[in-house]
Amino acid sequence: MFCVCDYELLNRFFAGTINQDETIERPRLAESSKESYMSNFDERLQKAINRGQESRAAEGQAAGKKEATKEELRSLHSQLRLALSEHIEGCLRKLCDHFPGFDFSTVVNEDGWGARITRDDINLGQGNHRNLYSRLEMLVKPFSDAHILELTTKGTIRNKESLNRNNFRFLTEATEEALVEIIDNLVIEFAQQYSANG
Repeated sequence: MFCVCDYELLNRFFAGTINQDETIERPRLAESSKESYMSNFDERLQKAINRGQESRAAEGQAAGKKEATKEELRSLHSQLRLALSEHIEGCLRKLCDHFPGFDFSTVVNEDGWGARITRDDINLGQGNHRNLYSRLEMLVKPFSDAHILELTTKGTIRNKESLNRNNFRFLTEATEEALVEIIDNLVIEFAQQYSANG
């Protein structure tokens, strides 16, 4: 609450120069002042409403951009997954050409996309026989909320684990060339280990 005061009247009151018979009238706002205050309030009210609506619209746009970004990342993951799974298949087929006896299969399941080569050998040494299992599996994992591209590699040579690698790249930083190089290096590493132990 505020009070509009007439300073001359207050000074006379404190000085004791106001007569008891004198009537004191409260100052009143002119009609034009009332309209001025109300129009100012209306303007401020409308501006506040507009700011609130703009804020809500901005939040909606931010949520829309975030969803669009997620869809863009999902699309990028799909493109990289297709290119890398084709490259994995090509590399593992070539490996089968160099080491006859491996069976090639394409992998498409909930664990990811890629390929696998397997081989079962029998060791007939010194009167007993033993199965020797070898494999190499490379998969590109499905899209996740972490927004990464994950490449898993599992290798076994004659019943002994030789490779177990997970390579991660943020989708925003992932490049096909760098990931292809990782795949090539892993296949070459497996080939070297297999030829040394096979």
